Amino acid sequence: MSRQIYRSTWAEVDLNAIGYNISEMRKRLPDHCEVVGVVKADGYGHGAPAVAEKALEAGAAMLAVALLEEALVLREARITAPILVFGRVAPQDVPVAASQNIILTCFQKEWVHEVNQLNLPYPVDVHMKWDTGMGRVGLRTKEELAELTEELRNSKRINLTGVYTHFATADDAGFEYFKMQNNRFDYLLQFFKSIWHKPVDVHIGNSAASIRFPERMYDHMRFGVSMYGLYPSDAVKAERDIELQPAFSLHSRLAHVKRLAPGESISYGATYTTDEETYIGTIPIGYADGWIRKLQGADVLVDGKRMPIVGRITMDQTMIKLDQAYPVGTQVTLIGKQGDQEIEVDEIAEKLETINYEIPCMISERVPRKYKS
Repeated sequence: MSRQIYRSTWAEVDLNAIGYNISEMRKRLPDHCEVVGVVKADGYGHGAPAVAEKALEAGAAMLAVALLEEALVLREARITAPILVFGRVAPQDVPVAASQNIILTCFQKEWVHEVNQLNLPYPVDVHMKWDTGMGRVGLRTKEELAELTEELRNSKRINLTGVYTHFATADDAGFEYFKMQNNRFDYLLQFFKSIWHKPVDVHIGNSAASIRFPERMYDHMRFGVSMYGLYPSDAVKAERDIELQPAFSLHSRLAHVKRLAPGESISYGATYTTDEETYIGTIPIGYADGWIRKLQGADVLVDGKRMPIVGRITMDQTMIKLDQAYPVGTQVTLIGKQGDQEIEVDEIAEKLETINYEIPCMISERVPRKYKS
């Protein structure tokens, strides 16, 4: 049952852009390389089930998430495609994953040993994670790889179906650290092939690595931030090896418009005071929605024109300086296009001194997602 929407603030997700971005990525990849649609963090704030369905329709062969809970949300949405969980899942929770045909990540022989003691309904498929320089999770040495492989070889409850790593600097302007990680992976892969002779899927490419070095990808590439139309960094965006379409936009409507005389202050702390007769508009979005106070001074779009946010953003409402009186109900675009003006996710990220990945993720569940397809 769909959720009734009462407030006049919403995020719009263009599923056609998701499909377009996957299509453009597939054009760059070797024929043997499949796309994994990464839909962790509720599809980077876009809505995981809807994005997952579109990704699969557009040609993704597999999905990936960070948490077992996120994989189960997709299964509850009747998505049957293979799903890989990046994060560690506690051994006692493996039976749940096995029963739902969810692929897990492993990198510890102790984990394998504990899982081997369980009474699983079905064997669980796993991908082995190698830490080549990211420094988060994954085995690092040939000795660890040999020990873990031996544990897996003797297991009747675990099927090793893939190996992978993750690059820390694939989006940087320079490539030295990337090359070092790539060389470490090649070294481990050659050793692995000498001790494990069953076929496995190999994947190393995040969005940045796959866009820049498509010919180096193995069996899969993991399409994360760029599936949503965002470039992983300014360096990748400047190279323009692929044209992406942003899927996310954020909108509201004027809830109130007032005319203030000079010398009147706006919002908590009276941090903004009018210096002339001014029209002020109020929109129903605030920091409880993820539109945080640090965005005071950022622009929004009204009638295809830029208007500044004035005064402190409050929990539920934001005030903007208007160039004239507009009717209540006039659309305000906080991220996206109006006329020939556009406020990109990158612009908001720069204002907040962060990366574009964070922006759609931080827009809370209070803001309903509307899907365009």
